[in-house]
Amino acid sequence: MLRKLGIVARVAAQQAGRSRTGSAVLKGIRATVGSFGRVLRQLWLEVTGFTFLVLAGIGGLAGFREYGKYTAGHAAGPGRLILAICFTVSFAWFGLSSFWRVRRKG
Repeated sequence: MLRKLGIVARVAAQQAGRSRTGSAVLKGIRATVGSFGRVLRQLWLEVTGFTFLVLAGIGGLAGFREYGKYTAGHAAGPGRLILAICFTVSFAWFGLSSFWRVRRKG
């Protein structure tokens, strides 16, 4: 069924492309879809970048809390502090690289 719909759509596009009006409509649709695709990709990268940066901020706050516990002697060892630092650096990198990709595409 899906294959038949694809064939019908292809034939309709070929018939529409033979007239000037149909060709102009198809080019307009292609340009619109391409523009929306670029905008949606940029939005996706910005939203994921923001989300990663927020998570990095939460990890940074956890790192400060663990550092306070570690210097006060309440922590058993530096493991949780190291984990918080690694988490923060990783997620900050993911967030910044997402924004860099948006910048590079533009």
